[in-house]
Amino acid sequence: MATPNDDTSATQTPPGLPTKGDVAGDAAKKAHAGEVEMIIDTSKMNEGKRQALELTEASREQQWTKPSFAQQLFMGTFDHALIDDFPVQSAADQAIGDTFIKEFEAFLKANLDPEDVDATRTIPQAVVDGMFRMGVFAMKVPKEYGGLGFTQVNYNRVMMMLASYCASTAVLVSAHQSIGVPQPLKLFGTEAQKRAYFPRFRDHSISAFALTEPSVGSDPSKMTTTAVPTPDGKHWIINGDKLWCTNGPIADLLVVMCRTPSKIVNGKERQQITALIVEGKAPGIEIVHRCDFMGIRGIQNGLLRFKDVKVPFENVLWGEGKGLKLALTTLNTGRLTLPAACTGAAKSCLSIVRRWGNKRVQWGAAVGQHEAGRQKIAFIASHTLAMEAVTWLTSHWADQHDKDIRIEAAMAKLFCSELGCKIVDMTLQLRGGRGYEKASSLKARGEDDAYPCERMVRDMRINTIIEGTSEIMRLFLAREAMDPHLKLAADMIKGHVPIPKMMRSGVKLAGFYTGWYFSQWFNSSLWSQHDDLGKLADHYQYAHKTAHRLARTIFHNMGLYRDKLERKQVLLGHLMEIGTELFAMTATCSYARMLERTKPGDQGAIGLADYFCREATRRIEAHFLALSDNDDRMMNHLAKSVLAGEMKWMEEGAADCFPEQG
Repeated sequence: MATPNDDTSATQTPPGLPTKGDVAGDAAKKAHAGEVEMIIDTSKMNEGKRQALELTEASREQQWTKPSFAQQLFMGTFDHALIDDFPVQSAADQAIGDTFIKEFEAFLKANLDPEDVDATRTIPQAVVDGMFRMGVFAMKVPKEYGGLGFTQVNYNRVMMMLASYCASTAVLVSAHQSIGVPQPLKLFGTEAQKRAYFPRFRDHSISAFALTEPSVGSDPSKMTTTAVPTPDGKHWIINGDKLWCTNGPIADLLVVMCRTPSKIVNGKERQQITALIVEGKAPGIEIVHRCDFMGIRGIQNGLLRFKDVKVPFENVLWGEGKGLKLALTTLNTGRLTLPAACTGAAKSCLSIVRRWGNKRVQWGAAVGQHEAGRQKIAFIASHTLAMEAVTWLTSHWADQHDKDIRIEAAMAKLFCSELGCKIVDMTLQLRGGRGYEKASSLKARGEDDAYPCERMVRDMRINTIIEGTSEIMRLFLAREAMDPHLKLAADMIKGHVPIPKMMRSGVKLAGFYTGWYFSQWFNSSLWSQHDDLGKLADHYQYAHKTAHRLARTIFHNMGLYRDKLERKQVLLGHLMEIGTELFAMTATCSYARMLERTKPGDQGAIGLADYFCREATRRIEAHFLALSDNDDRMMNHLAKSVLAGEMKWMEEGAADCFPEQG
């Protein structure tokens, strides 16, 4: 929990807040009783929204038992001690990664043509077999079960290289290993389950994760796939459809999310979502359709139908009703693959613009010498460094297991996927017509520089959508960032709270916020200079000062909008982007200092970090300005008018390609 004072240890509890022991004890009692600690008012919600919120709240991690740099940032605590000494991979672990990556890269270049994968929508079986022999599908499987036992850092180093070469193959490996069976099995599997399934990933088995349904996206409360126990209690019977299941059409094993029989808790029906390990070739599983996408065209992704699929009762992962919580917890580390993949692509873009920027001459000078070209190149280089910093910091923290990274992992995914799209688009623009032309076409007509820019744009675009869209990431961040405030103010923002209870809550709030709010205006950021950071000191100082400004702004808006704040998604998006940029700035400064100290031969890291932070500062100030200087009310009105059909006249003149269904 964050503190009201920068100079207080992050492990201490602010005045007026219950201690961790009290909170944990209360939470344990409620969990034992099957209750959900609802701190958001649901009294004015319709039944569907209430059920969805209760299910989501029951599935999220309720407590903060380990420090989180970003969570404290939103509460106005700049605990830079957590980030100052940027983690460094041990020599032994780095050697393991170096050797594997060198061999794997050589194998890919000799056996896999990414352009052919894109054209044929097929990753050759010989390549898949070769990856099994190398242990690619068992990188995260512990050594005691026959796997390679890679750290998160080495795993992401491999994925960075692989994604920069062939995104479709990277998705095959990532969907199997980051969110497929290996990761949740590692976290929540029984010993019997681990011994039964882990060895298969070294030899022949590919896995998938089945959550989304045709009519269910981000709202799991609408899930219709069911798993009903047989009368003898020995099996589950699964029925339902799962959509966009990556690796699903070829999976040997799946984690399938199902609705199991509801339970009655305190007189209310409580939905149960349960994760089951299912054999991919089990009778009753039908591959209804293989989906075809704009990019990553070589992936096997489809609509799966389950009809009376029988699964042993002991194939439950973790426990009945814990499926959604399992999914959310798995994604805390599982989604770290995306930042690594996006950074790999950004590094390839940097290589392309460096070469093309020097070679292509227009109007008497190379395109990289024109200021418009230099602007793109400087942006790509500096922001690739920031993406790398965020990727390695979160990866190291995942290995260390001593920090809560649920916010940082979501920030890394949001930050790197959004920047990745911008960087590949800039690269295509710098290449001009050659960027828009397929690499296979460039090669066929004799071009030496057959860079796959258009494929990179198509492949990158999915990353702001999968494993949580950017919009969902911002809402997720908002919920987690405001958790301390919501816990404190729960009885004030809920409806129908008895007056005595509300008064007690008011006293508690006054006791905490009097000191806390004062400290957001008068604190160590007024005199701390961070001089040890040299050229980057001003950026650390800015992040330190702005953390307090962000905390004040969140508090002001909570007071202004109260229970309506959750509907202000654009406003919340600006606040979360500010926090994400501050995290990235701090990580990048720390990373650049580490590189300068440990790799003196790599020149320019400080300059790249300086430029990135200057750009990030401008974006942060623009987000702050947009909180008050906006046309959100008009935007909402216009959108409602369009949806109501009042603007259909604007569609006239276009071909009627999409006739409306009755």
